[in-house]
Amino acid sequence: VVVAAQAQSDTMAPDVLVKNVTLEVVDIIRKDKDIQAGGSVAKKKMIGLIEAKVLPHFNFQAMTASAVGRNWGKANADQKARLNEEFKTLLVRTYSSALTAYSDQTFEFRPLRAKPTDTDVTVNVRVIQSGTQPVTIDYDMEKRPNGWKAWDVRIAGVSLVANYRTEFDNLVRDGGVDGLIKALQAKNSSLDPAVASTPAAAQKK
Repeated sequence: VVVAAQAQSDTMAPDVLVKNVTLEVVDIIRKDKDIQAGGSVAKKKMIGLIEAKVLPHFNFQAMTASAVGRNWGKANADQKARLNEEFKTLLVRTYSSALTAYSDQTFEFRPLRAKPTDTDVTVNVRVIQSGTQPVTIDYDMEKRPNGWKAWDVRIAGVSLVANYRTEFDNLVRDGGVDGLIKALQAKNSSLDPAVASTPAAAQKK
């Protein structure tokens, strides 16, 4: 069943993929009493949900390389792996917070403006909220051998990747690539120590 589902997502159009995944995740959020209750248990369950349902459709290495920018070439293989893991943890938390905040709203999936031969597209989603302007969520996606993958998400016009580029550049300038890794580890730990990403925790999964 899992293999069949993966094969189906590999051939799915990018706008259909975004719609299906978004609606599935939002439906789970709305029905899960633990997530609705908030608190540390809700955060853990929300992060687990994003890791299971959303992560397979993101190209985190491309996102990390883009955020680190010109300094990506200065990192060795081990540093790149650590940067990728820490940045992935940070983005999962940011994205899960956004989805939780908008889960009670109505989603409008805009028609995809792309040719069948395009390999780089943007999928536009609008979050409709009563009494205020809609919030846009734009997914920049690239066609990969194993299906469409998102390499950036822009929430209300703010890129999750570009948003960190200047900050990361300053951290590398002050403390090198290892300094950036330590800063990301500290940021992730401060967000929620109970579910902080650590090599030991990752090995136990």
